[in-house]
This record gives sequence, structure tokens and C-alpha cells, in this order.
Amino acid sequence: MPPLDDIPEATRDLPLGTVLSPARDRGWLFRPSRRLILVMGVAAIALGSGGLTAWYQATGNSPFSMAKAPEKTPAAVTPAAVTPPQPDNDPSTSTSTATNPTLLGHHAYDQARDADLVNLTSHPTVRLRPAAATAFETMTRAAARAGVRLVPLSGYRSYGDQEKVFFGLQAARHQTVQTRAEVSAPPGYSEHHTGYAVDIGDAAQPGTNLDENFLHTSAYEWMKTNAVSFGFELSFPADNPQGVAFEPWHWRFVGDRQSLETFYRK
Repeated sequence: MPPLDDIPEATRDLPLGTVLSPARDRGWLFRPSRRLILVMGVAAIALGSGGLTAWYQATGNSPFSMAKAPEKTPAAVTPAAVTPPQPDNDPSTSTSTATNPTLLGHHAYDQARDADLVNLTSHPTVRLRPAAATAFETMTRAAARAGVRLVPLSGYRSYGDQEKVFFGLQAARHQTVQTRAEVSAPPGYSEHHTGYAVDIGDAAQPGTNLDENFLHTSAYEWMKTNAVSFGFELSFPADNPQGVAFEPWHWRFVGDRQSLETFYRK
């Protein structure tokens, strides 16, 4: 067999479709003509990418930003409608003075119910609230031990009773309503409606009943010193802020919570 070098090159070529060995594949890559084509392709790619990069830089974009998903622009947020606070027109929460009105210097008072009143033992025609009645009778016994006889002249009065006292005497005495209000409350504005007020006289000096001269009786002197111990106070002392005339005979019970709130809660 002749040497391998003597076999023509064409004869040494493998048939079409035969897989080349790695050595033969590398030989294919390093053939001069194919190396030139490969070098030219790489150069073209380099030039193209460099130009594309320059374009991205000129336009302020990054070559990698194109691969990112576009960010969504947040939708505009419309602020919720705000309703301004409305004034409180609920009469139950009102602090208006209409809840405690006055008329001619007198405060308005509710009328006590018949079921809330009792008759005094010593004077059954006079009615008071139970606490006031008990305190008054205890006080009269204490005064009697000191030689003073207290007389209850008037206790509870209804609106109708007060209307007669106010307008009846006003007409009989030819008084203006302003003058009359100085010594008597209009109906609806008398402390006698509450069942806590009582007019007191001196049994030894009946001529001073419901008169400013009661100031000079033993009964008044005793009351001025001792009434507070039994829960009673003078309703209209001299120069009182309501502008009502001095009434030394008119006293009110403030010896429990309900009576205190009746006269002092504004």
C-alpha cells in the first residue's frame, strides 16, 4: 500500500454527511478565508453595539432600561369630600339660658305633683315635700322648746294658686307688674311650686304675717340663728341679686340633693 501522502487529497476527503472530529472542526475555523469572515462579523457587531450605546447615552437612556417592564404611573388620587361639622341644634344638649328662664327677676320652676307632697301634721292645709315637711316640723318643735311659736302660713302653691296671688293682689292694690314682682313671683316662677318653700309667721305677733315687720319678731330672730341647722335658708335676703324685695318670712328647704339642685343648678 502506498504511503498516505501519495493518496490524492480528493480521495482522502470523507463522504458528505460524515461528522468531523474536533481536530478537523478546528481546522475549518482556522482556514484563512473563514477567519477573515469571522473577524469582519465580530467587528461589525462591536461597531453596532458601540453606536447603539452612544445613542442611548445621548438620549439619557441605559441599554438595560429597555429590557425593564414600563412602570405604571399611579392614578391620581382624588381627596374624599369632607363635610364640615354642623352646629349642635339638639335642645337636649343646649346650654342656653332658655333651660332656666327668668321673668321679672324670678326663676322658672316645675310644679310638684300631688303624689310628691304631704300635709303638715300641725297644719294639714299646708303641704310640702316629705323631706321639707319633716325638717320643718322638727324645727318648730325645737323653736317651741325655746319659747318661740313658728306658724306655717303657706307651703306648696299650684300655678293656678299663684296666678290668683299675683294678678288678684296686683289689681286690688293698683300695682304695675314690675312692682308686684318685687313682692310676689308670677305664676310659673314661684318657689312655692316646688314644695320646698314655706312662708313663716310668729304666733305671738300675727300682725306681722307676710310683712317686712316680721323682721322684728322673736320668730325671725330664732330662724336667723337656727334655721340652717334644719336645712332652711332665707330665699330673698336684703339686696339679693334677683332684685326681689326683702322677704324675711319666705324660707326654702335646701337640706337634700334634690332641693339643692332645684334652687342652685343653672
